[in-house]
Amino acid sequence: MTVDGLPMAVPAEGLPARVRIHEVGARDGLQNEKATVPTEVKAEFIRRLADAGLTTIEATSFVHPRWVPQLADAEQLFPQVGDLPVDLPVLVPNERGLDRALALGARRVAVFASATESFAKANLNRTVDEALAMFEPVVSRAKAQGGHVRGYLSMCFGDPWEGPVPVPQVVRVCRALRDMGCDELSLGDTIGVATPGHVRALLTALDAERIPVEALGVHFHDTYGQALANTLAALQHGVTTVDASAGGLGGCPYARSATGNLATEDLVWMLRGLGIDTGVDLGRLTATSVWMAEHLGRPSPSRTVRALSHKEQ
Repeated sequence: MTVDGLPMAVPAEGLPARVRIHEVGARDGLQNEKATVPTEVKAEFIRRLADAGLTTIEATSFVHPRWVPQLADAEQLFPQVGDLPVDLPVLVPNERGLDRALALGARRVAVFASATESFAKANLNRTVDEALAMFEPVVSRAKAQGGHVRGYLSMCFGDPWEGPVPVPQVVRVCRALRDMGCDELSLGDTIGVATPGHVRALLTALDAERIPVEALGVHFHDTYGQALANTLAALQHGVTTVDASAGGLGGCPYARSATGNLATEDLVWMLRGLGIDTGVDLGRLTATSVWMAEHLGRPSPSRTVRALSHKEQ
């Protein structure tokens, strides 16, 4: 499922030599599906992603089943994949979720904050500051046990209720997450409205706040077709961690205007063309997304998956 020699690698100045892809398809992708995917299929999906060379695969979310019923099987799923030689971060909304994750041996967890009050209310039924207060004991306990904590920040570029989000508003919440101990921050363009100049402006503001670029990841949605352009802007600024979803799966159950995530295959194709190493086998990854699309009963929205799988027919 690859085209030999394509894309031709033509490196560009000022870009990193290697990018770590934070694969979110098994969690952020499948949580937005109307139908519940069987646990065995999820586990096989994660195993295939690992076999394709992805080294960070977000496995599931330890939230209350009422919030995200598609991920209600976290306790059954994690033991089936926990022995894979890859990082398997999981989302935890509160201390109860952390307890569940730690009991199964999870050592990489993520909390999910919002840059806007409207989304904090919709997603967590709290104000921004109330949510941050809820996360503090989660982060401190996870760190005390030697864990790694990622802080997701949604609505960094625009909010469906509030419109444009001021850069200083985003920086304030980033600072709070770092101060409480988050090792890494993921800057989320939840509804896909970011443009490259806006991305550069936010990253520059975070530089001024002395938040190291090495601690930042970017999470773009492709609502307006800007995800790859925004990713390139982030890479030019020094970001080396990019969130993506195999086959372009996903959205956000709490923001209807959020469409699919940046497809991992589309990202790998661009990075390969830029001569940037990811360690990912594009053929195996494409085959995995085709396999999952068959289970979901619809074609993958990823342009690269469609192009490569079409050539194979």
